[in-house]
Amino acid sequence: MTNGLTYLPQPLNKFSTFVELLSYRAVHQPKQTAYKFLLDGETQEVSLTYQELDQKAREIATWLQSLKATGERALLLYPPGLDFIAAFFGCLYAGVIAVPLYPPRRNQRMTSLQGIARDAQAAFALTTSSMLVNIERHFNEERIPLHYLATDDLESDMAKDWQMPTLCRSTLAFLQYTSGSTGTPKGVMISHDNLLHNSAIIYRCFGNTPQSRGVFWLPPYHDMGLIGGLLQPLYGGCPVTLMSPIAFLQKPYRWLMAISRDKATTSGGPNFAYDLCVSKITAKERESLNLSSWEVAFNGAEPIRAKTLEQFARTFADCGFNNRAFYPCYGLAEATLFVSGGLKQGESVIRFYQKAALEQNQVVTTTPEEKGARSLVGCGQSWLDNKIVIVDPKSLTRCPGGTVGEIWVSGASVAGGYWNQPEETSKTFRAYLADTGEGSFLRTGDLGFLHDGELLITGRIKDLIIIRGRNHYPQDIELTVEKSHPALRSGCGAAFGLELNGVERLVIAQEVKRHYIRQLDINQVIGNIRKAVSEQHELQVYAVLLLKTSTIPKTSSGKIKRQACRSGFLSGTLDLVGDWIEPPQSQAKFMDLEGTLKNHEQPIQKSEHNFSHAQDLKQELNLQKTAPTKESIKTWLISNLAISLKVPAEEIDTKQSFYYYGLDSSVAISLTNELAEWLGYELEPTIFWEYPSIETLAQHLDAECQFQ
Repeated sequence: MTNGLTYLPQPLNKFSTFVELLSYRAVHQPKQTAYKFLLDGETQEVSLTYQELDQKAREIATWLQSLKATGERALLLYPPGLDFIAAFFGCLYAGVIAVPLYPPRRNQRMTSLQGIARDAQAAFALTTSSMLVNIERHFNEERIPLHYLATDDLESDMAKDWQMPTLCRSTLAFLQYTSGSTGTPKGVMISHDNLLHNSAIIYRCFGNTPQSRGVFWLPPYHDMGLIGGLLQPLYGGCPVTLMSPIAFLQKPYRWLMAISRDKATTSGGPNFAYDLCVSKITAKERESLNLSSWEVAFNGAEPIRAKTLEQFARTFADCGFNNRAFYPCYGLAEATLFVSGGLKQGESVIRFYQKAALEQNQVVTTTPEEKGARSLVGCGQSWLDNKIVIVDPKSLTRCPGGTVGEIWVSGASVAGGYWNQPEETSKTFRAYLADTGEGSFLRTGDLGFLHDGELLITGRIKDLIIIRGRNHYPQDIELTVEKSHPALRSGCGAAFGLELNGVERLVIAQEVKRHYIRQLDINQVIGNIRKAVSEQHELQVYAVLLLKTSTIPKTSSGKIKRQACRSGFLSGTLDLVGDWIEPPQSQAKFMDLEGTLKNHEQPIQKSEHNFSHAQDLKQELNLQKTAPTKESIKTWLISNLAISLKVPAEEIDTKQSFYYYGLDSSVAISLTNELAEWLGYELEPTIFWEYPSIETLAQHLDAECQFQ
């Protein structure tokens, strides 16, 4: 018996590496399509068969082997697509440790990528020919020595010189960086054994077969997209349709349309993706959908909301969506991906508990009608030889039943640790129960409990902030904040998450230096903070709290008490110099935009028109029949930014950077799609970064409109 995998069909339980697996499929299923990528998210497509992928992987591996790269680290800096897949397997075929990363956008700072390159001690950077010059320039400026390769520009006859490297189950396949860190990046070391074991669990839990069919838009640089979206289909020998995250965010309908068109059985994403479908897909679009083939709609990577499941099922019931397709699950990069899940086509487990009791780490069931009831969605149980225990994080002993504790995990899916960080590895991956000595376990930092064998997640003891399925370390955000303005004290800030209406939001608390307080330009400082966080972390800030010197809560040893800051914010007890909080939509004041932009040099005056008026004006602009002008484009941008970012329109300066107002990638992509529909022609998804203010973007679009 190997890791409890004897149930698997031949030959899945015989492979030692993913190189053996792909080589097998290239020989036995050479003409079968492995991956289809929708270039426009809809109908334009390119594809790779198993044989073609094997050929491309050999070409890339041969180049790497010629430079004696085996055992080295290679950065993979690609837009989503087939080039990334070929490069990932090219690294595996060469025995090179891949480091998948978000590719930099034009005009984007590369601080986080440079930090990861240094931490991983990378020797190579693989990308496309169109991105090569920009990437090479940025890394050279920081004097990071790398060999560069545009893998879409290789000679096909190189494959014949490939040599199979010496690989085994324990060989490292790639490093999964858990954050785009500016402070302390951590690369999780994932071996072939981890990948095969976790893939076997997913295969069994999802009930996959060679007849299954997947559709995925998830980023290939993170665990869910890479392992769930790319490797699982290859593992099971079933075809998959892919699209970029940008295509999905621009138009969520594309995701469900692909499922409908391809009769897909398996797809999913973080909780926010289902919410986005409910809010963005129109009734007319729903008429064209047939979701009856969808058997596994997994939901993970961020807190799962019962309300989301209910709303999505109700909204898409007439499209044939079966509520039993929902598959809530739990996982994390340190455990490769998947930790727990339920039975395929089983009812989602939704239970209600007393909120006050949970806050005291006690589990007391209640009914949904009771005051203070909190709904929790069950995330199934562990599978194969994986094991979950609930542990008191202070005594390090197993919690009795009916008690909330830290979730500890053991099994062959648990990664080997963090790259070149022995202390962090020992603390996180080498935990033992204090009373019995049982171990070792992975400490997840998540809080939860087991109820009738079902895992339910209640929160986190670590200060990790999870927004739209991405992990953000507070210390990284805090470092960004303190560097954003000279008035801010170093080491005296806190970033923490706050759940509002079922969505995690970001709050910043930051001390001001004493000699700046009297003449502090509060608006400028807060604007700098929001701009820096948006640029570096692609996050919108919900609130900024500027604190008096030496008042931020700290421990006796000088560590920031983030949860105390959170409590102080909620109770209003923090000692403030100034603050900014995103205004509620019902209270936000917006200017009357009609006719106010004739002279953009003049200051914009406030008016008494409210949020609904901005919505009305947006609709009026969308219905206009005349060709857009520079002024109407600016009007459109101001009204839509005001609505999307909940910023009073009178505060928007047309010459100020979009980042200043907290524009993040999700909002920018959505606005790009709406703007393109209004203008009547396609726009590049990066246009908000290439023309980073209303003034420059309106001027560019005005010129473009003359040629349409």
